[in-house]
Amino acid sequence: NVRLENPEAAAHTRVGWYRSVSNIPHGFAIQSFVDELAHKAGQDPLKYQLKLLGPDRQIDPRTLSEEWNYGESPERYPIDTARMRGVLETAAKAAGWGRALAKGRGLGLAVHYSFVTYVAAVIEVEVKDDGTLIVHKADIAVDCGPQINPERIRAQMQGGVIMGLSLAMASEITFEKGRVVQSNFHDYEVLRHAQQPGVIPPHLVGDNLDVPPGGVGEPPLPAVAPALANAIFAATGKRMRALPIRQVS
Repeated sequence: NVRLENPEAAAHTRVGWYRSVSNIPHGFAIQSFVDELAHKAGQDPLKYQLKLLGPDRQIDPRTLSEEWNYGESPERYPIDTARMRGVLETAAKAAGWGRALAKGRGLGLAVHYSFVTYVAAVIEVEVKDDGTLIVHKADIAVDCGPQINPERIRAQMQGGVIMGLSLAMASEITFEKGRVVQSNFHDYEVLRHAQQPGVIPPHLVGDNLDVPPGGVGEPPLPAVAPALANAIFAATGKRMRALPIRQVS
């Protein structure tokens, strides 16, 4: 049984919109927890994810108390577990899921549905003896329905990975005496070129004209941070439950 609650919380500062909005914390919490469950059950995380999805089917989002559905018709945009399965399996296959890795290296995966699009990420990391974190590769698979401009979709996926890793590894806003401490990019960090993955292959899945189009600008972000954290666990056995992860200690 699963019970999720989303109570109101008083914010001590103005809250504005951000790329992918609430999907970033939701994806990090849910996909990190699913990975923990898989290891607790002694199962491969990919197989566990697919088992949780169950048989291929379409789910009316209203039955999940999801009345909004990103402003789209629930009849036109049901939640499709086959499409979610498709991006998971595509990203995992491209990353060589299950292959033997050198000591200190690990693979982590995550999947998320947002803006009526399905995205999965598999990230390969290396954790040095001093805790330094190196991201070697990030495979990202997307099923957004019809692919009107494939090159634009690939660019959004790659840019989303870099922004997602920036949030996961560097970017942080803190407060002191009711004010934001950070003022510019010298203290609000973004990922530098040397920290970015050497390879970010985007994998376009579906291109199905029988379904309505989904978004591609915001969906790549939510799966990135949990895939990174799960990869770190695979490499070190240490769970990352707070962001940003500048170093593994």
